[in-house]
Amino acid sequence: MQLRFSVFGLLVCAWLFGSFPMVQAQITGPTPPETFNSLSQNSVSNMGAIGDSLWVGPLMMLNVNNSLDFIFPERADSIAAGPGRLFSIALAADTVFAGLGFNFQSGGSSVQTSLGFHVSTDGGLNWGYIPPPLDDETATSIRYGDQFLEAVPVIVPQQSPPYNVAFRGERVFFAGWASGIRRSLDFGQTWERLLLPPRDVNTLNPEVTYNFVFDPRLDNNFLGFSVMIDSDGYVWAGTAGGLNISENALTDPAHLVRWNKTRRSGSSSGLLGNWIIRIKENTFDGGVWMTNWIAEGSDQQGIVVTYDRGQTFTQYLIGEQIYDLAFEGERIYAAGNNGLFISPDNGQSWNQIRQISTPNGFIRANADYLSLATTTDRLWVGTTDGLASTDDGGESWQLTRVNFPLTGGNQFVPDARDTDSYAYPNPFSKRIHELVRIKFEAKRNGNARIRLFDFGMNLIRELDSGVPVTEGQTYEAVWDGTDGSGRIVANGPVFYVISVGGSETTGKILVLD
Repeated sequence: MQLRFSVFGLLVCAWLFGSFPMVQAQITGPTPPETFNSLSQNSVSNMGAIGDSLWVGPLMMLNVNNSLDFIFPERADSIAAGPGRLFSIALAADTVFAGLGFNFQSGGSSVQTSLGFHVSTDGGLNWGYIPPPLDDETATSIRYGDQFLEAVPVIVPQQSPPYNVAFRGERVFFAGWASGIRRSLDFGQTWERLLLPPRDVNTLNPEVTYNFVFDPRLDNNFLGFSVMIDSDGYVWAGTAGGLNISENALTDPAHLVRWNKTRRSGSSSGLLGNWIIRIKENTFDGGVWMTNWIAEGSDQQGIVVTYDRGQTFTQYLIGEQIYDLAFEGERIYAAGNNGLFISPDNGQSWNQIRQISTPNGFIRANADYLSLATTTDRLWVGTTDGLASTDDGGESWQLTRVNFPLTGGNQFVPDARDTDSYAYPNPFSKRIHELVRIKFEAKRNGNARIRLFDFGMNLIRELDSGVPVTEGQTYEAVWDGTDGSGRIVANGPVFYVISVGGSETTGKILVLD
């Protein structure tokens, strides 16, 4: 079964939106100190880290040493003044190589599209731009060894976003779905298309004669999704058709690059699935870990690790859809649509954190956990409901969400009017958002009481009452879109009244489902 582009789009939609159970109402706080330099959105699907620096998508914002501030890259024009969003990132010292993409709207549908790359060699102070690497329409063949194979050129950026990027010195690789795996020998100034083995070929050798068409529409192994350069200089390429490993892709001419391909065989010491979306090396012991997704009917989801360059694999978290991996020595982290999984002993045992919470806030119960990164002494977890971090292996957490202060706005809306409260997201859809948060400042000391009314001012529900609040502090109340009997409320305006010690604050939520 071929993995068609439309199937991929549906899977991405499921990744982004998911489905949500009921969440109980509650009041949390005080919220963390407000900052002008806030995150741009609460869904964080891509991150990268080096030293004490963290880069966070989708607007490639920089956080240093766990400060309150997330710095917007004003000189990265494709993001600052264009539609570009961070799809992938590779880091080394002061060097940043960021893959950019956007959603192209066509015929009522959205297509993920390449926008090229932003590159900085001074830690993000200045940025260069590299356009999307595409083929000339006359590039209907590709050289391999002493022969030329028929190839279908990729001449448009649609369905070729840079899902993964890696570099070593001046040599850069990226995985770009329809564009496959591409390589640059001059830090992105020029690019080469690398031939990969088709489904029925396990070893690609330039001394052997082949007869196949290099067409990403015909073979899932030509659809690139992940790439990694290991400590020994081997290049690992994950596709929707398996795992490809090359010992000479880093050094030899493109027409001489050799590949060994591994597909799921059904063996307990093999891959679980053929769609490899993330490959990472744990430098603690040299193990190469990767996520496995379902590309064909017999595939399974989970993660695997190999210590012998793909000869054998150990399988973990079978049945879990995992998006990203991170390491701290023998401690392994895996982020997926059922939360965060932590192994303290290199995979021998696993603990699941289904919902990250603190005394002052929480990630919603059914959020997807999409991305992971480690700075010097901290693990960062990107979810569809905010950014979480821990410096003690997950025993305690710090939450970072979009901070839109009640007074003064933030770096994206600096001239926002002052207010006593607001609700977000607003309009609110329970089907899409699961819950709505009401942010407010306590005008007095006392117990907070929050009531919700319909358009006729009939009481819908009273949220947790009797919660003590402190004058001048900011709090958040959470509502799941149901009335006091657990029924989902009808579409229309819902008015809230916050009462504390005789003072009242009011506002409105528009329910649209």
